[in-house]
Amino acid sequence: MGTNDKTTPITPEKDRNTISMDLMHRMRLHGMAAAFTESLQSTFAETMTPDSFLNWLLSREWDYRAARNIERLVKNANFRYGDASMAQIDHTLPRGLDRNQMERLASLDFVRKGDNLFITGCAGTGGTLKIAKNKGTIDAELKKLEKAQLLILDDLFLVPLDAKERAHLTEIIEDRHGRKSIIVTSQLPELDWYDAIGDSTVADAILDRIVHTAHRITLTGESVRKLKVLKSR
Repeated sequence: MGTNDKTTPITPEKDRNTISMDLMHRMRLHGMAAAFTESLQSTFAETMTPDSFLNWLLSREWDYRAARNIERLVKNANFRYGDASMAQIDHTLPRGLDRNQMERLASLDFVRKGDNLFITGCAGTGGTLKIAKNKGTIDAELKKLEKAQLLILDDLFLVPLDAKERAHLTEIIEDRHGRKSIIVTSQLPELDWYDAIGDSTVADAILDRIVHTAHRITLTGESVRKLKVLKSR
């Protein structure tokens, strides 16, 4: 029977620290291994009690996995601006943004509560987000969306819906209502949603579930790109 990374015996002639590092990497505890390496290169670990040191190692592993998970989610979402962050928001531009509201939203409490966020504004005012592109069958995509804690619907109703799209959107929103969050961005005023959706009853239901009770950001003023050019002159 062959051996692999999980079954290869430990080499006894190695020192204990090297063995520990080897085991951490075999078990894919890469964050912990990096932290352990740091501890060997300094003396700060000597001031820790055994339980404090273990807690520190586990915390580093947790942070490492959380960061990797975020990287994976951002990559899979195919954001147009994958390196964008809240820190890059320029609150000096006249767009109607409230810094306190943005800081509250950045805490993601609204996601933990299953609340929605509704962002409206003209093209170029800073509302561009992007949902993962459809790479499989619609059924497979719907199952993926069910698992997502946060769903982003970017430029909703930029193109009017057909009957199938209307049914799928209704299913998605109904499934998430009161349980998981949706961020909606749209250039279209709410009153125009009825024409874009094509069914007043469905439009009422969608507005009731994802707009009327949502946290709201209304972007105003000139295009951000235009404002930045003027500001740099």
